[in-house]
Amino acid sequence: MGPKTISIIYWAVTVLFCLANLASGIAELFPNQQALDVMALLGYPSYLLMILGVAKVLGSVAVIQTKYRTIKEWAYAGFAIDYIGASASFYFVNKDPLGILFPLVFLAVLFASYALWKKTGQGKKK
Repeated sequence: MGPKTISIIYWAVTVLFCLANLASGIAELFPNQQALDVMALLGYPSYLLMILGVAKVLGSVAVIQTKYRTIKEWAYAGFAIDYIGASASFYFVNKDPLGILFPLVFLAVLFASYALWKKTGQGKKK
């Protein structure tokens, strides 16, 4: 694949990833009863939704921006921790296969975005 193709694929994957996380973050900032029930099932306090919501909104902005490389890398790391933690939480609480796999799908998309970002050359030190 040429550099232009890689760049187009990177932006397509990354924009979709960020839109999904932005929507998730906004939903966590204004939780419904189902979200509160899931947090209770997992044993987490409901205020964690507010923290995750803010982190996902800020992380989405950090991943999509092109100026601050280190902030972008930290955002990628934060999303990875979120998805691994979500998957582990579902595993330890009720071993729900869908609950375990769903965050790992997002983790795979995250890794694809990160790898493509590195391939575009934007992720290299100057």
